[in-house]
Amino acid sequence: MKFSLEWLTYFLETEATVAEIAAKLNAIGIEVEDIEDPADKLEGFRVAEVLTAKPHPDADKLQVLTVSTGEGDPLTVVCGAPNARAGMKGVLGVAGAVVPANGMKLRKSEIRGVESNGMMCSVRELELGDAHEGIIELPEDAPVGEAFADYHGASPVFDVAITPNRPDCMGVYGIARDLAAAGLGTLKSIDANSVAATFPCPVEIRTDDPEGCPAFYGRVIKGVTNGESPEWMQKRLMAAGQRPISTLVDITNYMMLAFGRPAHVYDLAKLSGSVVARRAEDGEQVLALNEKTYTLDSTMTVIADDNGVHDIGGIMGGEESSVQPETTDVLLEIAYFDPEAIGVTGRKLGLATDARTRFERGVDPAWLDEGLETLTSLIQRFCGGEASKIVRAGTPPTEPKVIAFDPGLTARLGGVDVPEAEQKRILEALDFGVGADWKVTCPPRRHDIESAADLVEEVVRIYGLDKVASVALPRAEGVARPTATPMQALERRLRRSAASRGLNEAVTWSFLPTQQAEHFADGDALWVLDNPISEDMKAMRPSLIPGLLSAAKRNADRGAAGVRLFEVGRRYLRAQDGSSDEHPTLCVLLAGEKTPRGWASGKAAKFDAFDGKAEAEALLAEAGAPVDKLMVMGEAGGQFHPGQSATLRLGPKNVLARFGALHPATLDAFDIDGPVVAVEIYLDAIPAKKGKAGFEKPDFAPPALQSVERDFAFLVPEDLASADLLRAVRGADKANIVDARVFDVFAGQGVPEEKKSIAIEVTLQPGEKSFKDEELKAISDKVVAAAARQGAELRG
Repeated sequence: MKFSLEWLTYFLETEATVAEIAAKLNAIGIEVEDIEDPADKLEGFRVAEVLTAKPHPDADKLQVLTVSTGEGDPLTVVCGAPNARAGMKGVLGVAGAVVPANGMKLRKSEIRGVESNGMMCSVRELELGDAHEGIIELPEDAPVGEAFADYHGASPVFDVAITPNRPDCMGVYGIARDLAAAGLGTLKSIDANSVAATFPCPVEIRTDDPEGCPAFYGRVIKGVTNGESPEWMQKRLMAAGQRPISTLVDITNYMMLAFGRPAHVYDLAKLSGSVVARRAEDGEQVLALNEKTYTLDSTMTVIADDNGVHDIGGIMGGEESSVQPETTDVLLEIAYFDPEAIGVTGRKLGLATDARTRFERGVDPAWLDEGLETLTSLIQRFCGGEASKIVRAGTPPTEPKVIAFDPGLTARLGGVDVPEAEQKRILEALDFGVGADWKVTCPPRRHDIESAADLVEEVVRIYGLDKVASVALPRAEGVARPTATPMQALERRLRRSAASRGLNEAVTWSFLPTQQAEHFADGDALWVLDNPISEDMKAMRPSLIPGLLSAAKRNADRGAAGVRLFEVGRRYLRAQDGSSDEHPTLCVLLAGEKTPRGWASGKAAKFDAFDGKAEAEALLAEAGAPVDKLMVMGEAGGQFHPGQSATLRLGPKNVLARFGALHPATLDAFDIDGPVVAVEIYLDAIPAKKGKAGFEKPDFAPPALQSVERDFAFLVPEDLASADLLRAVRGADKANIVDARVFDVFAGQGVPEEKKSIAIEVTLQPGEKSFKDEELKAISDKVVAAAARQGAELRG
């Protein structure tokens, strides 16, 4: 939110400097993001007088001016503006000045054979408005030679960030109130001028949607003249980033930015019948002021007449009833809309406006009459007209909240001892009512105040957070104990391991579009937010894969040939009792090229399911899982390719991970080209070591004697999984066999039908002494016998 120093001091009587105001704003929780001084942009521009104006000798549309800057000899300036003439006063940019509109640095130059020593400027060139038909014309009493920034009254502009819990500071007056409470000046009164109502309102105004629009106030003003708003108002609006349009529109924007209260003005001639706040009908459409047509549904509150919708309530007005230069009669609207309903409508339509921001956070429900009187008096002051009586439809939720407050709580919770008299002063300066028994009545606009702790926060932030003493946390003597939980330590170790394997860590949102979440929910109920950030972040993720798929697509769209991503995060599932259930998970995504094409390798290689299995086993081993005991089974889920995916389990029910190529339907849903391989490791399913406090890898002790390797080739049924055979071989002699791996699989000539040959390398590790021949034969016999129980026979 932006506002000028001049605008702030209109509401706040203070002699504080810009730096002092910025420091105080930061101190009370209103973060200053930037301070812009327009005088910097106008450096090098001066008030000047045109002494003579003659046609250019070599150009029909140019004139040669002699211009006085009040000092030295007059300057020759070539100008093409049609209104340039002798005797007028304007703004001259001298050599070295930079034109704000285009960044052009002015210099002496020759234009069609005539030297020009600067430029006479238009309003648009100095970014003071949109007018560009001619150069700026200043009054006759403008002091020649004065810096134009000083003459124009350029005021520094603050850009502040308002947190969502402080909608009362979404207007300049609210910020002035906080600064006054903090002792930086005196808040000025804004009592609205009483408006004489001379006739009954000719329009029926009502609210048929008391939930979405609890209160709708309005009145008619006849005989207005909609011209150009006063210069001071235009300056304030432009400082806030608003483009002046017309007096009626500018006044409503001024109301919103000054007091945080959006309002709307309709052209009465374009309305028909009653004006009603109601629910839209499914499929009903409205042409909004941004010249876009929106299709509405029955959850949305609108302002309509007998012919249809004219306003998306609390968000944006309609084009058909907008005021124009020729408008003479208007209907004023000031209403209170339900914040939650405004948020839902805005997200559905994808509309983010200044009005929505304020209504969604919660405007002051008590400032309807005063707001309408202020709006009416401003319009009558600058547009004239005769006002009707006010029509009040509905009742705003203005019941004040009363909180029992103990002043001693400030010291206990806030850590600073504030005198009771000062606490009372601060609260009353913020418009809280403080009774003799310390019953505090909250102003209706402070929706964020819910308990005594919130009142402590108000007192402490105004009194000064810098006055809260720094107190070190107590710490026992000796070596500090580890603060990380076993799961946190495991996640840190896995992050390092994944990164060392060439994977890039990603951090994605915990929220997904509902459609993507349902694709990975496997029929389970989703956690759906009632008040999400946006419609694309409505469901809590049941899997980490969708977020990484979106990240992979963004990288692929920007030319990444291969993507290797991983993320450690939480999946959110519903427990059997309906409560939230979080599951720590490590997800890996491999997409695109595994290796690029080359003269030696030929075509680029793509990732496949075996790459996913390798990543899963390596990371599970790092996590301390018994990888040699894992079973490879199917049922990875409908999101995976059924023939190119599997799960890794400890027993038939304990699934530690799933891996494989994603199903083409999944890739189509995310609009990404395949193949894409994904891995999900369920960290909370990995069993802890017996006798250990958490997930720990065993200490490594190098053996004293060299290992022995023996090769075995078995004929097995063609449907036997090699993992089953390996598991049987490893378990044949657990004392001596430390590893076994498949190094060859063959089917074809020399191998019987419905059979295949699997060759396994077995690693034996002697203990205190080397193996003897009879010991090796005994181990080999155990290996053959274990394999035979799986239906394998030793090849001759």
